[in-house]
Amino acid sequence: MKSKSLEKIERRMAQLEPGSLRYQALSSARDFKASWIGLGQILYTVYKDKFYKEWGYVTFEAYCKAEVGIRQQTASKLLHSYYFLERNEPEFLRAVHDEKAGVEPRGIPGMEAVNVLRLAAKNKELTQDDYRAFKKSVFEEGKEAGDVKKQVGLRLRSLREEGDPEKVRAQRRQQTLRRLLGTLKSLQKEAVHGHLVSERTAKELEKLCSSLDRELAEALDTRH
Repeated sequence: MKSKSLEKIERRMAQLEPGSLRYQALSSARDFKASWIGLGQILYTVYKDKFYKEWGYVTFEAYCKAEVGIRQQTASKLLHSYYFLERNEPEFLRAVHDEKAGVEPRGIPGMEAVNVLRLAAKNKELTQDDYRAFKKSVFEEGKEAGDVKKQVGLRLRSLREEGDPEKVRAQRRQQTLRRLLGTLKSLQKEAVHGHLVSERTAKELEKLCSSLDRELAEALDTRH
């Protein structure tokens, strides 16, 4: 069974001249799951040359929502991800469009994964070697966006730790003390109010909470 959005697109396509840019945009939207790059290329042309205004839409976002059936966030990712490939990976795009090269749909990375790669390329903390490693994950290993994002996050954390290990250690200490104190206070309240421990143990728990309170205060003071 076709979705309502797909039926809407095909009804509109039936009213247009096959081969026209407007028809191609809708055709690419229909085939979006198989080839987001095709839709990104068409939408980039529509956006850059403002063809949507000729078709009666005030904004590009309104055109995408009403006619192509995609949200503003998705349209934005499509534009940025496609333009990123055009600017940074032109050889891959040529291979995608070259029938002789024959890049299969399964060999095309997901839009979200390319978007993560695009954002990583803009991050000034990361090096060209880092980018090449992420690029390999996206284009050669076919990793999903979540996996690539985790890979980028781990690399950034590693770089920050290398840059200032004492600061990272101090932050971890503060976080650990907060969690430990919060957990202990919660258990202390439950144990004392429920009369689950002896009076001596209750006093020891209170002393331990006070000790952790002081240690956390000292840890926080080291930030200044």
